[in-house]
Amino acid sequence: MADGFTGSAHTLHIPVMGTGFSIDTPLCVARYGISSVISLVDDVLIEQMRRFHSARAEEPYAAIGDHDEDGRARRITAYLNLLQRLVLRQVEALQASLFEAASEITRYYEMLPDGPLRRAYDAMLANTDPAEKAREQLRLCRLAVPGSIDVNIMTKLDRARYRGGQQLPPEFCDAMAALRGYANSSLNSSIVFSAGMNPRLYSYIAQFDDFFPDETGIFRKKIVLKVSDYRSAMVQGKFLAKRGLWVSEYRIESGLNCGGHAFATKGLLMGPILEEFRQRKDELREKLYAICAEALAAGGRPALPSPPEVRITAQGGIGTADEDRFLLTYYRIDGTGWATPFLLVPEVTNVDDAHLRKLLTASDRDVYLSDSSPLGIPFSTLRNSASEEARRRRIQEGKPGSPCPKGFIASDTEFTDVPVCRASRAYQRRKLEHLVKEGLSARQFAVVRENVVAKACVCHDVGGSVSLKHGIDPEATPVICCGPNIANFSKVATLQEMVNHIYGRLSLLSGSDRPHMFIRELKLYVDHLRQEIKQASLGLLDGTPAYFREFKENLLAGVEYYSRLAGEFVEEKRERFLDDLRQLRETLEPILLVRAD
Repeated sequence: MADGFTGSAHTLHIPVMGTGFSIDTPLCVARYGISSVISLVDDVLIEQMRRFHSARAEEPYAAIGDHDEDGRARRITAYLNLLQRLVLRQVEALQASLFEAASEITRYYEMLPDGPLRRAYDAMLANTDPAEKAREQLRLCRLAVPGSIDVNIMTKLDRARYRGGQQLPPEFCDAMAALRGYANSSLNSSIVFSAGMNPRLYSYIAQFDDFFPDETGIFRKKIVLKVSDYRSAMVQGKFLAKRGLWVSEYRIESGLNCGGHAFATKGLLMGPILEEFRQRKDELREKLYAICAEALAAGGRPALPSPPEVRITAQGGIGTADEDRFLLTYYRIDGTGWATPFLLVPEVTNVDDAHLRKLLTASDRDVYLSDSSPLGIPFSTLRNSASEEARRRRIQEGKPGSPCPKGFIASDTEFTDVPVCRASRAYQRRKLEHLVKEGLSARQFAVVRENVVAKACVCHDVGGSVSLKHGIDPEATPVICCGPNIANFSKVATLQEMVNHIYGRLSLLSGSDRPHMFIRELKLYVDHLRQEIKQASLGLLDGTPAYFREFKENLLAGVEYYSRLAGEFVEEKRERFLDDLRQLRETLEPILLVRAD
């Protein structure tokens, strides 16, 4: 950004939300300087959305079929290029608008957080010299730049593709094709990799020049890693740096206090994790720069004159302006991600009317960590979503499992040579028949059977809400993958209202009894530990006594850390925080671990 203003206009970003909730969010927020992330999992839905938005914008549209050559990558490229064209068109109109009440340019500046750009806007408003004020308005119009259109690849979803019964080469696997689709797009933005390291995918990044610095040290496309802790950041960062690839941002997400897939750590809590990044960020940057600089030189690529910026951001469970401000100031992070509350902002995310009403009345009991993901990873979901109701109905009818229309999570080869999805009817029928022969106790059989039939078609259903909202599939049965935070919001909000809530200009909370985000995460981990111990005691989980001991010790260490951290809170917040912490300590300490045989 020119004229002395640098960095993003906002400290908030909107993370990826399923495959459909944020699939076109950039069209709603990017022109106001807010960055958001869309999923690249479902190229079928992406193609449907390209057709929908092309028609709405009167843009030419030529279909790219399921079986067209390199169709998945080409679909993704075409959709991303469409989003960029439409956003740039919006920005041009915004920059040409007048500083009048409710105009686009006024909306842009009214939503900004406190900072140099917002203060320049306020100074312009206070200026009484008409000529000088007009010059300032022209300058501010130029400075109104869009937020980034970022994309997400879940690295574990890298299904092999087949044609004519023959497996295609690795570059046509789902994650690699999605990466190629983004790399070939005209976007100047970031790609977010989540769900852990995929060495083959990470190595493939080096085939695309846009991820390397140009002669001026600028990256056309940046790499963002969603990581669970500092060690993961260093390991993945080194892997990429050895190939001359720089990680521009590390996103720390709460292991359990988030929506969708929940990647639990071994009891490592968000606060202590952020503390380590706070203390060791410079070390991370310097070590990786040395490795990356050497790799760039060996590859004959333009050098980085100095260590590039490394952003540290956090997301998962943030619900108040106080929490947001504390993360930014105490941990000195560069930004925060807000997802679940935006499900109640219809102009930003895609939730059909029926599920919007369910979200508005959702309580803590309505959102739970389910076994519905075929990946075998806990999945935070709304208990009364249409997907869950349809799943339970099929079980009652004696036909558990779903048809598996898309197969993006097809990875199981227990009964077949070609991978199938654990949520599919074909897999669940075979698995239930096989369970009868395994010699399980009645209790073990009941638990395992429940786990098998709990699997839902999340790769398709997580896009169902946008399909309903835009009339793409009137028969869709959406799954809603919200986080526990939804229970504390109970009204539909506008974009400006939600932004004002995040920056502390108003409150959208539905009550005053909301626990602190760190407390809620700790409670989720205590409950998760209990559940894992129960599974292990039944012989259904390979958790060793050492594993559970480390898990519990990490939680207790987190409790001690938070006891000290509470001194940073204002007194009224501190007392509630410490009371909640004491109660959770009293719950955690007596938990008995699984004994060795």
